[in-house]
Amino acid sequence: MADVQPLRALHYDLAKVGPLDQVVAPPYDVIDPVQRGRLAGRSPYNVVHVDLPEATGDPYVAAARLFDGWRQEGAVMREDQPALWALTQSYDAPGGGGRRERHGFLARVRVEEYGPGRVRPHERTHPGPREDRLRLTRATRANISPIFALHSDPGRSAWSALEPATRDGPWGEATDADGTEHRLWCVQDAEAIEAVQAALREAELLIADGHHRYETARVYAEEVGGEGPHRYVLACLVALEDPGLTVFPTHRLVRGLRPEQHESLAVAIREAFHVEETTREAIVPQGDGPLRIGYVDAHFKRPFMLTLKDPAVADAALPGRPEPYRRLDTAVLEALLLKGPLEMSDDDISHLRGLGYARDDREALDKVERGEYDAAFFMRATPVEEVREVAAAGESMPPKSTYFFPKLLTGMLFNPLTE
Repeated sequence: MADVQPLRALHYDLAKVGPLDQVVAPPYDVIDPVQRGRLAGRSPYNVVHVDLPEATGDPYVAAARLFDGWRQEGAVMREDQPALWALTQSYDAPGGGGRRERHGFLARVRVEEYGPGRVRPHERTHPGPREDRLRLTRATRANISPIFALHSDPGRSAWSALEPATRDGPWGEATDADGTEHRLWCVQDAEAIEAVQAALREAELLIADGHHRYETARVYAEEVGGEGPHRYVLACLVALEDPGLTVFPTHRLVRGLRPEQHESLAVAIREAFHVEETTREAIVPQGDGPLRIGYVDAHFKRPFMLTLKDPAVADAALPGRPEPYRRLDTAVLEALLLKGPLEMSDDDISHLRGLGYARDDREALDKVERGEYDAAFFMRATPVEEVREVAAAGESMPPKSTYFFPKLLTGMLFNPLTE
């Protein structure tokens, strides 16, 4: 079972640094240089100065000195008592669907090997900047941003224990560039904390976002050795049954195709799928039922809907894989088309050789129509229960099979890895 504990968090002293809006930032891996400059200009205390350090010489040493300086001057302080931190995120769903609210809480989770009943990954990761995150962790001796993990709680007992604290004003709140309102409450009530831990006592955690950060935490814990705070990682936990938890799709784009690959792709599509023309507005598949994928290429620029002719086609392409994996849209696309006529290897997919992603269907269409990519495949959203079934079967989904929105902000809390 996963070990979930309250933490004596490090956090900004808002009386000194100003509103939380000014000092938080999106996750480091979605910040481009222009956005970094804007964030850095908001405040000398914005977390981007530490999370994405820029300095002459060793940037990690500079980040650690700055972070230590913030603590010494009282801009960042440590909470006196262990606490859980209730979090709500009110957001507009991408592509429409109205306003929703996701509920979770920040805690520290013991890092351990992936395995049943403890912590599981849900998708394969690209070789990311793990060394970068490890060097930052070594320097700052803190988790600067949380991982995002899911747990089963059908009765929503954990949130029920925390919800009374949210009836008062939050400790801090911030609205991000997407219009998501993040609100955070410090919960030190011993009975509430015990109730949350009881609700998660038998829980298995499924990492939704932050696989690289979790793996970095494991490496760091083993480097330090022994017992102590370094054996835990900062995490935001959300129930699989939370009504505000939604998974959105990530579309696939391909480029650099040779003429013979174009022809092989057309043949493979006709063999495995029923093909019918659709519209730009309806190119993203919706709902349950047979596996469907939207498709457009840069030559014809006409949108099509591809419907798998028979599940046996997927079974034959994915021999030996468990049934939930063989029904996964992204896995079938990868096996039948990306690795088939397009000749991509796992290494090509991992290193994005000839492959790109888009979370917005209009962005994907525009990139194909402008000739930046040769073709695009439009995926439907993966249901949360399907994510869970694939993980329970011991499989990891292809990269970017899920898009959990909204993202967690960096800088709401920090988890110290020393006493």
